[in-house]
Amino acid sequence: MMRRFLLVPAVFAWLAVPAIASDVGAIRDRLEQWVHDFNAGNGDAVCDLFSNEALAEFRGQPQRTYEEICALLHDSLSDPARDFHYELDLHEIIVEGDLAVVRLTWTLFITPLNVTSVEPGMDIFRREADGKWRIIRYLAFEAP
Repeated sequence: MMRRFLLVPAVFAWLAVPAIASDVGAIRDRLEQWVHDFNAGNGDAVCDLFSNEALAEFRGQPQRTYEEICALLHDSLSDPARDFHYELDLHEIIVEGDLAVVRLTWTLFITPLNVTSVEPGMDIFRREADGKWRIIRYLAFEAP
């Protein structure tokens, strides 16, 4: 009888591994799709990565809400004088239930200014009611 009680947690842990791997893949896919959408100038799609409750913290700038994040993204993508291009370097995705923490580095290239901004950060995702993973907190800073 005792062996059965010891086996039950092990079985549940084993069954959770594919679910976690699936969630990690879903988050990775969302981030990679975001890069594609941003670089293609698709403003509506880039806002979908963020929860309506999202808050962004970027060192040296005021905290931004979802509305402010999306307005900034739309302004950047519609700027005729500049071209913005992001690259993504994923370091780690940790999933625990309906929350996930992602360590990453964004590299932003701005032309014709020839500006490159390397932005290490941490995004906190939540699986929302529609099943999509979205960023609820965005913490970043520009690397020296």
